[in-house]
Amino acid sequence: MPDTIFYQITCFLENAKRMARTAEVVPFVIVVILIITLAIVFLPRSPATQMSREVIVYTSVDQVYSEPVFHEFENQTGIKVLPVYDVEATKTTGLVNRLIAEKNRPQADVFWSAEFGQTILLKNQNILSPYMTPSGSDIPRQYKDPEGYWTGFGGRARVFIINTDRLTTDQYPHSIYDMLDSEYTGNSMGIAYPMFGTTSTQAAALYSLLGTEKAKSFYTRLYERGVRVVDGNSVVRDLVASGQLSFGLTDTDDACGAIERGDHVAIVIPDQQDSDIGTLFIPDTVALIAGSPHPDEGKVFIDYVLSRPTEESLFLAGWLQIPSRNISVPAPCINNTAIKLMNVSYQDVYLGFEPARKDLIEIFIR
Repeated sequence: MPDTIFYQITCFLENAKRMARTAEVVPFVIVVILIITLAIVFLPRSPATQMSREVIVYTSVDQVYSEPVFHEFENQTGIKVLPVYDVEATKTTGLVNRLIAEKNRPQADVFWSAEFGQTILLKNQNILSPYMTPSGSDIPRQYKDPEGYWTGFGGRARVFIINTDRLTTDQYPHSIYDMLDSEYTGNSMGIAYPMFGTTSTQAAALYSLLGTEKAKSFYTRLYERGVRVVDGNSVVRDLVASGQLSFGLTDTDDACGAIERGDHVAIVIPDQQDSDIGTLFIPDTVALIAGSPHPDEGKVFIDYVLSRPTEESLFLAGWLQIPSRNISVPAPCINNTAIKLMNVSYQDVYLGFEPARKDLIEIFIR
């Protein structure tokens, strides 16, 4: 339709020029031409003729959860999202290495991560640009970079998943130190390799909270007890669900997935009573890339992701189990109110990664 209108206008102008030459009505035609020109300039255009807006988002959030967020963002803003997802084999690390490689010629606008350690690494590598989003004003300060380079929101927590056919409620572990108790045989418990993923984050947090000596002693004793060490949190979940393990440490998303599919399992949040430790909370983080090709659109996307309605939608979808703020929706699989969280700063946890990793390689890879 717009093309037809422009064609008709063009024909009208040609006719007007011929009239001007024959009827000597130049002043009149000039006025007409000016009016029509203004009409062309301000005529509403079809979406195809408008200048497209887009935002490029690198994300380690599972596609099944992030894709609906992208679609809803597009519907609300008209900004097209061009997502780049992580490869499962490399987890978040693959995207981080890509961002570092692209530092001198950034391709991404936003990094949306399922954890915080690699985001802090990007800040330290001068990959990120500070942005204080108004959407995060009600998010607690401990989930934000003090200089505004990244903001965290809802996420996951470290929990025990327990096979209810192998243990009765009075036998459930309630602290990570229960894993050192002779009540449980070492090969009845499981953890993922503590040098990778969120198990590595938990180790770094314990190094930060307990100090190197106590944390190293805990993992050494765990190894000496013969704890079963497997390739990931989902493997721990499946071994517990199948009855091959009595219990293990995993993330809330994996544990909730087992409950939702009807496995005979229960979730215990560790170190909640009679303990100063608390459990580790791992928030999603979102950050603006320095020198990005579409910084304005990147800020709009960050505002959207950090809004309360988006956090609620991710919570209801099952991606988040622990919200960063009070939200008025019921928890899908755990009671997430009044959880005692580990009292550590995420910057301190980040600093604990390298010493923890060095020790854990020595302990578990011999």
